[in-house]
Amino acid sequence: MNIFLLLTIALLIIIVMLRFKIPIGICMLVSGLFIWALRSASPFSLSQAFYETFTLPRTYDIIFALYFVMCLEIELRLSGSLDDMVKSLRRMCSDVKILLAAMPAFLGLLPSVGGARFSAPIVEELSSGINISPERKAAINFWFRHLFEFSSPIIPGMIMACSIAGVTFGEFISHLCWLTVLAIVIGWFVIIRPIKIPDKHKVVETAAQIRHERNGLLLALLPVTAVFLVVVFGGLNASTATGAVVIAWIFVLAAVGRRVKVKEIFLGAFDWKMTLNICCILYFIQMLSVTQVLDEIVMAFQASPLPIPVIIACVSFIIGILTGMSQGHVAIVMPIVAAMGTGSLNLAGVAMAFGVAGQMLTPTHVCLIVTTDYFKSDLLRTLQPVLICEIILLTIFSAYTFLMW
Repeated sequence: MNIFLLLTIALLIIIVMLRFKIPIGICMLVSGLFIWALRSASPFSLSQAFYETFTLPRTYDIIFALYFVMCLEIELRLSGSLDDMVKSLRRMCSDVKILLAAMPAFLGLLPSVGGARFSAPIVEELSSGINISPERKAAINFWFRHLFEFSSPIIPGMIMACSIAGVTFGEFISHLCWLTVLAIVIGWFVIIRPIKIPDKHKVVETAAQIRHERNGLLLALLPVTAVFLVVVFGGLNASTATGAVVIAWIFVLAAVGRRVKVKEIFLGAFDWKMTLNICCILYFIQMLSVTQVLDEIVMAFQASPLPIPVIIACVSFIIGILTGMSQGHVAIVMPIVAAMGTGSLNLAGVAMAFGVAGQMLTPTHVCLIVTTDYFKSDLLRTLQPVLICEIILLTIFSAYTFLMW
C-alpha cells in the first residue's frame, strides 16, 4: 500500500474512534497496530518498539514531569496560592482577556510538557463566571502555551535545529521571531477576541487581603521560575527539577503558614488514565520508527519532482503530525536541510514553521492531551480554532518566505 494512503487511513481510524469517545491512547494504539500489520506484522518489531519506548529516558521524563507538575498544582491550590494569584492578577490587570493569553504564554517559557497542565487551572480560574466553552478554554491554553517555539533558545527543538542545520541561535531566532508576534496576533483575533466578558462589580479589599493575595502570587510564580532556572542553568531534566521544587515547596508553604497535607499531594496527582494515554502515544511514535514508516515518507518525497522548499515543508508537516514533538520533526528533517544547504536560514525556517504546525494539529502532542483531559473538552472541536490559526500563520509565512527567497 502507498505510504500516504496508509497514513491517511491510519489518521481516519483515529478520527472515527475519537468521534465514538474512545480514549485517545487506545485510538493511537489501534492506529499504530494497523500500520504495523500492513508494514511489518512481525512480533519482533512490536516487542522492539515496546522495549525502546520503556527504556528511553524521554518516556520517564515526560511521565514524571507531568506527575510532579500536577503535584505542584495541588500544592498551590490547597494552600490557596493559586486562587490568590488569580485575584492579584485581576487587580493588577482589569482586562481578563489579556490575562487569559498571558498566563499560558508565560508558563510556555518552561520547556516541559508539564507547563500545559500547570497553566490549565489558571485559565480555568481566570475564566470563572465567563461563558466560555471547555473547547475554547482548551484552545486558549494550548495555543498560547506554544508561542515561543520559534523564538526561545531553550526549547529542545530549537537547540537541535540550530545544531543540525548549522545556523547560530541568534541568526535563527532573528529569522523566525516574528512568527511569535504573528502567533500572538492571530491567536488574539481568532481565539480570545470573540469572548464576551460580563461586567463585574469591583470588589473592595482591605490592605491585609491585598498583601495576602500578593504573597499568594509570589508563592505561585516562584516555583515555576525556580524550575525554569534549574532546567536552564542547572542542567537537570524537567522531571528532576520539578520534583525537587515540589518537595522544597512543601516546606516553604509550611514556613509561611500555608501547610498542606503531603498525602493529598502525592496521591491526588496520580492519574492512571493520563499515564496510559501518554504511554500509548509514545509507543505509537516508536512503532513508526521501528516499522521505518518515517524513513519511507522522507524517501518518497526525496524521489518526487517537487521543489526543495515544498518537499521540506511537506515532510516536516507530516512528521510533526506523526510525532507530535519538536524533537521528532527536527531530528528527521533537519539533517535533510543540512544536506541540501548547510546554513540556509530559509530552508531551516520552512522546516521549523511547518514542523511546529504539524505538531500543533495532532493528537500525538502530549500537551494537547493534557489540556483536553483537564477541561474535559472534545479534542477535534478544540483543534478547530487552532487549525484556523495555523492556516493563517502558514499562509502569511509562505508568502513572505517566497517573496524573500
